[in-house]
Amino acid sequence: MSGIVFYRTDHRAKIVEWYRENLDADIWLEQTGCTILIKDGFRFGFCDGGQTETCGTLTFVYDSKEQVDAMHKQLGEACREHPHENGQYQIYQFFAEDPDGRTVEIQTFLHKTPPV
Repeated sequence: MSGIVFYRTDHRAKIVEWYRENLDADIWLEQTGCTILIKDGFRFGFCDGGQTETCGTLTFVYDSKEQVDAMHKQLGEACREHPHENGQYQIYQFFAEDPDGRTVEIQTFLHKTPPV
């Protein structure tokens, strides 16, 4: 089984391009009024809407702290904070913001197997 997260946006072309350029996402499917992107198996879509949805967080999980640090550098001014360890969840993370104001989290688990 798999899934897709969808968000409405008033700026689909702009937001799709941002995720393609900044997170190296690929277009998985282009539909009338909707674009579905994919990044390492994670599918997320943006659809034309009368109102931009910004609730929720798009979390991208990487394999190492070094990759998280590289993404921090790549996202630049979109970042809200520096990467740091979060002991509660045993992750190394930071938050950024896409051009719509949606929260984007970049993280890695500090252990090979995520805690249950």
